[in-house]
Amino acid sequence: MADLTRFAADPAPDSGALLLIGRRHVRSNNSWMHNYHRLVKGKPRHQLLMHPDDLACRGLSDGQQVRVSSRVGTIEVQVLGSLDMMPGVVSLPHGWGHSRAGVKMDIARSQPGVSANDLTDERQLDVLSGNAALNGVPVQVAAC
Repeated sequence: MADLTRFAADPAPDSGALLLIGRRHVRSNNSWMHNYHRLVKGKPRHQLLMHPDDLACRGLSDGQQVRVSSRVGTIEVQVLGSLDMMPGVVSLPHGWGHSRAGVKMDIARSQPGVSANDLTDERQLDVLSGNAALNGVPVQVAAC
């Protein structure tokens, strides 16, 4: 029982930091569905979602290219304002970013998007399970 305070403690993110979470899409299960044309056609689904208030206080515009940085990496991606997002939280879909050398999925490689894995911090662990924390990653978002 004495250890419960450690689990309840919510470390404060750095000033101006947003918390990055992932998201899924019905036509995008991890990355394997990105190599089938029928499932990747249509509107792009790879953008960073951010609450409009967070866009405004950073001087960003809907549809703008932004730089997202964490302790371990930086990516560039298009940002879209969304009232579905809680202020202070941004969402990047999981499974994109197939343009790396050695990727043998031609259709997927032709799709836009970046990998959220480039931002996840190997030092950030889920306190209860000890697993890697893939959500709640502190990030900074700024114009490119």
